[in-house]
Amino acid sequence: MSEKTLHQPVMLDEVISTLAPKVDGYYIDATFGNGGYSRAILEAAPCHLMAIDQDPDAIERGQSLVAEFTPRFTLAHGRFSQMKDLVHDAQDNQMQKGLDGIVFDLGVCSTQLDQAERGFSFQKDGPLDMRMSQEGRDASEVVNHASEKDIADILYNYGDERASRRIARAIVKARTEAPITRTLQLADIIRSVMPRPKPGQSDSATRSFQALRIYINQEVAEIEEALEAAQALLKPEGVLVVVTFHSLEDRIVKQFMAKRGGKVARPSRHLPEVEEAPQYFTILHRKPLLPSANEIEHNPRSRSAKLRAATRTSIGTSQEEI
Repeated sequence: MSEKTLHQPVMLDEVISTLAPKVDGYYIDATFGNGGYSRAILEAAPCHLMAIDQDPDAIERGQSLVAEFTPRFTLAHGRFSQMKDLVHDAQDNQMQKGLDGIVFDLGVCSTQLDQAERGFSFQKDGPLDMRMSQEGRDASEVVNHASEKDIADILYNYGDERASRRIARAIVKARTEAPITRTLQLADIIRSVMPRPKPGQSDSATRSFQALRIYINQEVAEIEEALEAAQALLKPEGVLVVVTFHSLEDRIVKQFMAKRGGKVARPSRHLPEVEEAPQYFTILHRKPLLPSANEIEHNPRSRSAKLRAATRTSIGTSQEEI
């Protein structure tokens, strides 16, 4: 399989039309993955792009793209929450003066799901890992050593799993008999205490695996810090584009854009409007863009995707280097 067909970037046409790369513009692809967005951005205009990924495998996969588009493409190894430091380390004076656009494709890369040895998938047997960076504690350590209450909280808070307590009890009981070290082992434990899904419903293990992945990789804090960094890095009229795949991600992005777009929710509908907050962004779409029926048919992964976008205003920006 060629690099171009390794991964189908979700909502690619919508991302590129919203980002609208321009000649000599400076951009960041905050979630390189397999490079689908990066290639499209670089081919859309003779612009400059930095891509970021914390996964060493993604950095290795991207070297051919670096060779193809050098010197206007660089690939940085790190978390997207570190993008301000990564921009500073690049020592590119033009980039440090402000970016024309930043794009995020949140969630797990399809290649990581397809690699059983990475431990993300409940459909493939592999070590219970789930670490995007391949560093730090893995999912097996949490499942085998966290308290029943902590496991239940993780499943509920990060996966919206209503059966979190039931699943946590089953996990704690199972690990007293044997350590839980494999993905299918954990998936079977979860399924054993859940109703059989009806036709069209997702696998019973979906929410629990999602929750563990988000917790292990500290994805909530990562997203919040990265959005703050994006606000600081974008120049006036710079475009922020974010594609999300589940409700927790989307809620964080929606609330950030609403608050930084100057919209402050009233404490109660019975109270008068509160004073508007500073408007750091102008929201581009009243409702998120969704994938077309044709895309969903050809790329089922896009089914739950939502695209939110906003442009940076001049409030709080400076012509000084960041």
